[in-house]
Amino acid sequence: MNAVDFEEITLPHSKDLYRAATRLVGNSSDAEDVLQETYLQAWRSIERFQEGTNIRAWLYKILFHVVSHHRRKCWKFTQPWSVDDEPCWEETLVYTEPVAQQLTDEDVLAAFDRVPSIFAEAVLLADVEEFSYAEIASILNIPIGTVMSRLYRGRKMLAKELEGYARSIRVAAREPLSAAA
Repeated sequence: MNAVDFEEITLPHSKDLYRAATRLVGNSSDAEDVLQETYLQAWRSIERFQEGTNIRAWLYKILFHVVSHHRRKCWKFTQPWSVDDEPCWEETLVYTEPVAQQLTDEDVLAAFDRVPSIFAEAVLLADVEEFSYAEIASILNIPIGTVMSRLYRGRKMLAKELEGYARSIRVAAREPLSAAA
């Protein structure tokens, strides 16, 4: 396969891959690096891709492998929290919790970020990227039963994260939670 053919079949998926990478690694700079490494690995192993199969799922499988490697690399170099830093943070950080009147994308993304990554990955692939259970199992290299379990638990955790917000809105509107229809 030549470079033009490679670009033709892989580049239409770059925006979706970038969005997933950003959610998985937490910032756009690292997501760009991860995406670049994903495409580099895909190019190097294009002879292993079987024509007629799902190129999108194959690229996501590579992406998750690269993200996993990226996390291990970052974990190795992170600095532990220093007790000496605490007074500085206490002086400079002031936080008052806002009371939102409607659920924003940022609220949902923040709730999603609080879901442990092994569950968030499954929810991202199923509910955002719309992969089938079999494709998710292949991408994450886990059994389909594990995919279903992680999806159930991940969705339940996400709902629990958003439940507090829902209750705060109901309380602010003076409506009991059970009365909403």
